Amino acid sequence: MVVTHTSTHPGQPESSANGSPARKNRRKITRKAPRTADPSTQGVGEDQEMNDVEPSNITDQLDNGGFDDDELAIDVDPSSLPQATSAPAFPPLAANADKTRLKSETRRIPIPPHRMTPLKKDWINIFGPLTEILGLQVRMNVQRKCVEARTSKHTKDIGALQKGADFVKAYALGFDVNDAIALLRLDDLYLDSFEIKDVKTLHGDHLSRAIGRIAGQDGKTKFTIENASRTRIVLAGTKIHIMGSFQNIKVARDAIVSLILGSPPGKVYAGLRTVSSRMRQRAL
Repeated sequence: MVVTHTSTHPGQPESSANGSPARKNRRKITRKAPRTADPSTQGVGEDQEMNDVEPSNITDQLDNGGFDDDELAIDVDPSSLPQATSAPAFPPLAANADKTRLKSETRRIPIPPHRMTPLKKDWINIFGPLTEILGLQVRMNVQRKCVEARTSKHTKDIGALQKGADFVKAYALGFDVNDAIALLRLDDLYLDSFEIKDVKTLHGDHLSRAIGRIAGQDGKTKFTIENASRTRIVLAGTKIHIMGSFQNIKVARDAIVSLILGSPPGKVYAGLRTVSSRMRQRAL
């Protein structure tokens, strides 16, 4: 029996049992061209490449936005840059700043035909308070049957025109001039108007009796309501006008409504005495 020894060398391929050389599975390796290392795109984990980049170069690239200095050569005007915000500084207002006006305002108050003759008689007493107290310019337009008022440089109060219009309107409704002047001097006086039909629909003699109950004999009931409620009342046909403060107008209106609905004057007087005594107690 013959034994043959085969010696295998590192450089020689092994032979199989049938004597054919053994084949190895080798994949074709393609080599790519090496990329140039860019410090701005390198990973953080590569310590060797990060050590090669100087810190000054990174700072310069961040300041320039990653571009060269030639590409960012732009002239910037310092005045165009936004300034730091601070509290606004306004000059002090003048002493008469609140009295200034932009333009003249005009108001036209219509006058009923039956009040034109009394208006002409009392015109001196009417335009005097309007010009002296309020500083308005007033004129009477006879053709249009109205009183025109407008502000001027002597007008001091911003609500002077409205007060003047209320004063003339109160006179046009039938109030006396001395009573209407109170609208110019006091701020808490108002005008309230309503009709009898707003309370109850009455016709013929029933309407006449209701008006008679409100007025009373020789105006006694009307004067009693005025004195108890501290108001002024005007009966103009079926219309009733009341001038006074808000609470006093309510007291007078309740008394008049009770008379319209048919309450006897004696019962209304008793209610007015109770209300007037309460008002005096509150005043104390």
